[in-house]
Amino acid sequence: MLIINADDWGGWREATDAAAACFRAGRITSATAMVFMDDSPRGAELAKDLGIEIGLHLNLTQEFTAARVPADVQTDHARVCRFLRSSRYAVMLYHPALQKAFRRVCAAQFLEFERLYGRPAAHVDGHHHKHLSMNALVGGMIPRNCSVRRNFSFQTGEKNFLNRTYRAIVDGWLRRRHPVADYFVSLGDCLQADNLARVADRAQSANVELMTHPAMREEFEFLMSRKGEEFVRQVRLGRHAELRRSESGKMLRAASAPAMAKS
Repeated sequence: MLIINADDWGGWREATDAAAACFRAGRITSATAMVFMDDSPRGAELAKDLGIEIGLHLNLTQEFTAARVPADVQTDHARVCRFLRSSRYAVMLYHPALQKAFRRVCAAQFLEFERLYGRPAAHVDGHHHKHLSMNALVGGMIPRNCSVRRNFSFQTGEKNFLNRTYRAIVDGWLRRRHPVADYFVSLGDCLQADNLARVADRAQSANVELMTHPAMREEFEFLMSRKGEEFVRQVRLGRHAELRRSESGKMLRAASAPAMAKS
């Protein structure tokens, strides 16, 4: 199964409208929405009208642009952003003095999503992938019933041993707590490497999430092109709801296996 998810819904008008056009054309299956941004309220209403599956695009790095954001949330968010933007390795570090700020900022975004969309977020990823920051992971900021975006999938030899080991540990931690796709790749990277055929092949026997940013011209033009149409026709498209059912079943079977063996 292939999930094609558009990031940045509600972040700004162009991103929302480009993703909406792709959904209408059947080129994406879901999107993740930013909250506390200029286009967040309009994006929520548009999503309801379209019936698109929407999750939360957790924002821990980009300034909120909405006119009305609680002052305490703005203050905490600014502190978290400064830390995560301070170094490329900040995502790997646990900052105990910021744990309460992380918790308040994440909780505020989940609550705002529920206010805008009228339901809890059922799947989660992060702006610049910072939902995988150590503070967010260790603090259990994401509810267990949510499906969560994993680290990027790489071919053997693409990353060094330490990089692969760290990613494997994080992905293993996620799998024990959340429904997670078997593979995660970026449309932009796939277009550059010309390896979408490999993605389609993987999706025949595994659950694959393909991230796209339709606000980026190259990605939008591909998705809306004849090649984009041919690509989506050769795979079984799915949604995060199917991933949750599939992966939750695996988690339940794995959890019950020791008990069954003892009996």
